[in-house]
Amino acid sequence: MVRLSSSVFLFAALWCSASPSHAGPTLHCEMTYAGATQTLHVTPVDDPYPVPSVDVGGRFRFKAVMVGRGAQPDYIKTYAYLETRTQPVLVQQASYYPPFTPSPKGQRLTGKQFVYAGPVERELQYECVLHGVKQ
Repeated sequence: MVRLSSSVFLFAALWCSASPSHAGPTLHCEMTYAGATQTLHVTPVDDPYPVPSVDVGGRFRFKAVMVGRGAQPDYIKTYAYLETRTQPVLVQQASYYPPFTPSPKGQRLTGKQFVYAGPVERELQYECVLHGVKQ
């Protein structure tokens, strides 16, 4: 009897973790610099400050944070930085607040962004799509 209960519990736990209906929101950002594209996957956090930025081609840094643990994040922020000799310099910051729209293909949150910075106007392109939100 105990063995059956453990099996049922294990099956329920596996089903719940694999089911998309129990998945939380995720943000997928594609960043392109100098013809190279990389993808950043962001999950919700309680504290945005420890979230690191990522290097984009050695010229830019990009950071996206999604704060909140519910089906609708409390807010989402994106940051684009230009790498300089001394430190990264913020060149764009954007904030997004709910309600976020559920969509089977995800909500195109940022649209295609073009960020220019530096003495020769280096170009960073990025776009973020939000998946898994619920009303």
